[in-house]
Amino acid sequence: MQAAPRLAFGVIADIQFADAEDGYDFYGCRRRYYRHSLRLLREAVWEWAAESPPINFVLQLGDSIDGQNARRGEAESALQQVLEVLGQLSVPVHHAWGNHELYNFSRARLVHTGLYSRPAGGSDGPADRECHAYHCSLAPRLRLVVLDSYDTSTLGRDPGSPRYQESLRVLREKNTNDDLNNPEGLKEPNFVAFNGGFSQAQLDWFDEVLKFSDENQEKVIVMAHVPIHPYASNGVCLAWNYEAALSVIHTHRCVVCVLAGHLHDGAYCRDLHGVHHLTLEGLIETPPDSNAFATVHVYEDKMVLKGRGRIPDRVMDF
Repeated sequence: MQAAPRLAFGVIADIQFADAEDGYDFYGCRRRYYRHSLRLLREAVWEWAAESPPINFVLQLGDSIDGQNARRGEAESALQQVLEVLGQLSVPVHHAWGNHELYNFSRARLVHTGLYSRPAGGSDGPADRECHAYHCSLAPRLRLVVLDSYDTSTLGRDPGSPRYQESLRVLREKNTNDDLNNPEGLKEPNFVAFNGGFSQAQLDWFDEVLKFSDENQEKVIVMAHVPIHPYASNGVCLAWNYEAALSVIHTHRCVVCVLAGHLHDGAYCRDLHGVHHLTLEGLIETPPDSNAFATVHVYEDKMVLKGRGRIPDRVMDF
C-alpha cells in the first residue's frame, strides 16, 4: 500500500483577468478569455477547497491580471477581484510576479498589494525588499524557493533609475529590433521586453539557500513566472540569463522541480541533472468549457500532479 503524501498543493498560471470581452494575443491568432478566467479561477478554488486530504498551500505562477487593466484604469479593481477569489481558501497563496503585474503596477506599488507574499520581516529573501524572491520551509526537509524573473527588467521600474537603464542596455545589446517585444531575427530570441532576468545579487542569494538545503538534506521546489530551461519553453518565453539560474541549480543536488508559467501552451522536460521543469498551461487561453489548474501530491520520492482541463496528469520522480 502506498504511503500517504507528505503534503499537497494547488498550482495555477496566467489567470490574466480583465473585465473585458474576449481578445487575442499580440500576434492576433490566440484567443484570450479575459472575463471567463475569473470564473475558471473560482472553479479551481472550489475544487481545491474540497480536496481530501486537504491542500496545504497554492502556487500562483504570475500574470494574475491582464495588462489592459492599466489602460482601462481598472488595475486595482481587477486585482481585488482575483485576490478575493483566492482569499476564499484557508491556506497560504505564494505569488510569482509576471510581466502583466508589472504592466499594471510599479514594484514599489506591488510591495503593498496582496501579491507580495514575501515574509514581512527576517532574512527570507535578498536584501532588496522590492525583489520578490524568498524561501520558506514547507515541511521537514522540504523547501520552497520563489524567484523573481523580472529582477533585471525594464518593466515596473522608473525609467530614470540605474536598474532600468542597465536592463535597457542589456536588452538593446541583444535585441536590435525597433519593437523590443519582437523576437524576429534575433540570435537569442528570449531577449525581448516581456521577459526578464535575475540580478547577480538574487543569484548569489539563491546559491546560499540551495547550499543550506544541501547541508540539511532538503528537497527544493522552485517557482518563477518565466521558464529557465529552453526545453520547457518555446525558445522565446525564457529568462534572459536562464543559463546562470540553471548553473546555480546544477551546482547543488537539492532541487527536484522548477514550476513556471508565461508560455500559455505549457511545456515539460527533465534535464540531464534529473530536475523536472514544468511550465503550466495558461488559464487565460483556456476555453470556458475547460480549465487549467492542478493539484500536486508530494511523496518522499516523487510528486504526483493531477491536472484539470487541459493540464495532463504527470508523475515526477526524484
